[in-house]
Amino acid sequence: MTITQPDLSVFETLESEVRSYCRGWPTVFDRAQGSYMYDEDGHTYLDFFAGAGSLNYGHNNPVLKRALIDYIERDGVTHGLDMSTTAKRAFLEAFQNIILRPRDLPYKVMFPGPTGTNAVESALKLARKVKGREAIVSFTNAFHGMSLGSLAVTGNAFKRAGAGIPLVHGTPMPFDHYLDGQVPDFLWFERLLEDQGSGLNQPAAVIVETVQGEGGINVARAEWLRELADLCKRRDMLLIVDDIQMGCGRTGAFFSFEEAGIVPDIVTVSKSISGYGLPMALTLFKPELDIWEPGEHNGTFRGNNPAFVTAAATLDTYWADGQMEKQTLARGEQVEQALRAIVDELPEEAEYRGRGLVWGIEFADKARASAIAARAFELGLLIETSGPESEVVKLLPALTISPEELDEGLRTLARAVRETA
Repeated sequence: MTITQPDLSVFETLESEVRSYCRGWPTVFDRAQGSYMYDEDGHTYLDFFAGAGSLNYGHNNPVLKRALIDYIERDGVTHGLDMSTTAKRAFLEAFQNIILRPRDLPYKVMFPGPTGTNAVESALKLARKVKGREAIVSFTNAFHGMSLGSLAVTGNAFKRAGAGIPLVHGTPMPFDHYLDGQVPDFLWFERLLEDQGSGLNQPAAVIVETVQGEGGINVARAEWLRELADLCKRRDMLLIVDDIQMGCGRTGAFFSFEEAGIVPDIVTVSKSISGYGLPMALTLFKPELDIWEPGEHNGTFRGNNPAFVTAAATLDTYWADGQMEKQTLARGEQVEQALRAIVDELPEEAEYRGRGLVWGIEFADKARASAIAARAFELGLLIETSGPESEVVKLLPALTISPEELDEGLRTLARAVRETA
């Protein structure tokens, strides 16, 4: 595919240097539908990025778009703070009936603000309020957001450095596989907790991702998660699962922790909860933890009613019959087979890993992943990298992608791998 030079002048002169994704994809996008994006020059790109997991149901999903247009055309409430609205009621009822009750999850629902980091901040604040302690334990290579509380439990040194002040009250522990099985799981963590001389204050909570997306597609084993849940219960710590990128069906089940059979005390959800890419976030917690005073955690954009509309339509359309999970797992097997073939052909060291429809290939040559992503863009495929040194090629296609579209993207990825050897 021939790429003409797009006019990026206004972005380069006026927009801050902090811009990121656009540097890897130097074109001006104009339209998007399903699993495809189109730039202003008419080039077509197959999207294996899905808005960093915010577009699990594809771009401009027609069912969700219809619900949104109908709501706007009838002058439905757009901005409602935390007022009660028909749109919020419809979402809460759908979420309760389709998601929570069938899974026997007792959670209260909090709307903390429009983004994932809002959800994490409220989760940390609530855990500290409930337990009366300040320490939070997180894990190596974790990513939980860019605001200060979330950064304090994030592992990436580059992102942490952007805070400009000390990030305190967070202690990292080894994530699953971090020590390559040389040390029994949680040995260090348990020792610190029981030793009065360890210097670790009794934590209020532990926060964990079941699959570390930004950290390099690091997949925690179900048994590791169960051990962690047991440790938290025994040691009087709340368990927070950050399901912002891996929830809403990304790993198969609606919540990524379902496979492990655990029930976290607090769960953070965002990204694809609106279904349409509209800003929306939830903090879910067990009823006995709901000790907030009215207005104690506030925010102007907690009531994004258009997002409630598309979220309710998403649940009704994709989660009422149980088929989405089966489809995602089947698509995941398709990806796994293709990645196995790619890695088997490589003369150099590489490994693939993932769950559901989140996958990655890690290369021993850490510069290789970025070169593959750049070549993939030239070939019309949007993929990103992850990991502390961007050493992992990350695949995050829409859950609604067809087998044919998935095969097309995987063939393009294989070509990009070969052509950057």
